[in-house]
Amino acid sequence: MKLYFAPGACSLAPHIALREAELPFELVRVDLRAKRTTTGEDFWMVNPKGYVPALKLDDGQILTEASVVVQWIGDQKPETGLMPPAGTLERYRVQEWLAFIATELHKGFAPLYSALGSPEAKTATREKLAARFSFLSKAVEDRPFLMGSTFTVADGYAFYTLRSWQRSVKPALPSASLQAYFDRIAARPAVSAALEAEAAAARPER
Repeated sequence: MKLYFAPGACSLAPHIALREAELPFELVRVDLRAKRTTTGEDFWMVNPKGYVPALKLDDGQILTEASVVVQWIGDQKPETGLMPPAGTLERYRVQEWLAFIATELHKGFAPLYSALGSPEAKTATREKLAARFSFLSKAVEDRPFLMGSTFTVADGYAFYTLRSWQRSVKPALPSASLQAYFDRIAARPAVSAALEAEAAAARPER
């Protein structure tokens, strides 16, 4: 498999999932401005949507959208608990979290990156994000992960959005419970390995 990624992008979520599942894969960095990979591929030919993540499966098919890619990864290693079994309420709960993270947290940052957004609009965006992260904060006040004691793909995706808060709003996370949650995820070997690999890929070649 090949994971097409960009450092700092939401492709971090499937990157974490792949390492948690201990699946073999190759990282391919994408220059999102030039739409080319470091191996010289035209990224438009890989993913016509033009953004990461894109996961190239062993049979050549391309899977996109972070919230979907992480589910596919989790299903390859059901014994890890990254995705609960199909048909269970727990699986729908993970999917519920993935939908919330994708639409209310991840996409909620978009106005902050717009050059056309007014200061007032960006202030309103930060306030809305704070309310959404407050909901996330309450969910992890009395449990280590969103689903309790088991780390799932939803936690990896949530981790990406917390890093987005640190980069786009302010370094301090909105609550002590979110900081503790962030630290628990960051301490996982698969997560630290993914961050290290992406940092190394972002360094200029000498």
